[in-house]
Amino acid sequence: MKNKVVIITGASSGIGLATAREFARRGAAVSLGARSADKLEAIKAELLEQGHQVSVTPTDVSNEQDCQRLIEDTIQAFGKIDILINNAGLSMRALFKDLDLEVMRRLMNTNFWGTVYCTKYALPYLLEQKGSVVGISSVAGYIGLPGRAGYSASKFAMHGFLETLRTENLRTGLHVLIAAPGFTASNVRKSALTADGHAQGETPRSEEKMMSADEVAVHLYRAIKHRKRTLILTFIEGKFSVWLRKWWPSLVDDLTYRIMAREPDSPFK
Repeated sequence: MKNKVVIITGASSGIGLATAREFARRGAAVSLGARSADKLEAIKAELLEQGHQVSVTPTDVSNEQDCQRLIEDTIQAFGKIDILINNAGLSMRALFKDLDLEVMRRLMNTNFWGTVYCTKYALPYLLEQKGSVVGISSVAGYIGLPGRAGYSASKFAMHGFLETLRTENLRTGLHVLIAAPGFTASNVRKSALTADGHAQGETPRSEEKMMSADEVAVHLYRAIKHRKRTLILTFIEGKFSVWLRKWWPSLVDDLTYRIMAREPDSPFK
């Protein structure tokens, strides 16, 4: 990654922060976007102190102008873009029948449109470098998860967009990676929205049993380095579930329902 320029959205915590540290450690210049300016400045100070090249831009990816500014700031700071990692994301937990539709809009605006906006403005520079576009997705982008209608819908939409982008650029050298980390220990579940749009606050899952964000970052680095098409992490909840879905979808529906219903305070039983 020496002399590579990497943009990472949602870089203030979780997978985004771990990925920023991993790529900086590997020698890349990192351009970081997130909503929290204070957290970005703290991360910038940390990475600069370690001798890394870093630029930060406060960015709400649901805002097209913010995404454009992130790309412009990156070009101004480093002159090129080699890798765009669309990591910023928002989750939810509620039955669709109880859901305020504004929650669906917020998830689509962040998870889907955020990826579209950043990719649109970065694409000319990525094509120049024959670089990589990455979408941080989820198993929810392969399997519809009950209680996560907006999340699954946004990730399925992301998949369709990125697969089309890949096919359109078969002859240009652009690399497109769809990465599904599986359940990862991060704050995404704490900030997940409930039926009325409030953050749920407490995670319904045992975070200590999940893959760490640092582990995900290493897998992500390797997948980008080797220009893989897809990255699905964890075996049972990831690779095996996606494979089984192709051959026995009704069984996966039933198993998914049972597993998700076990969560504390599940919205369905």
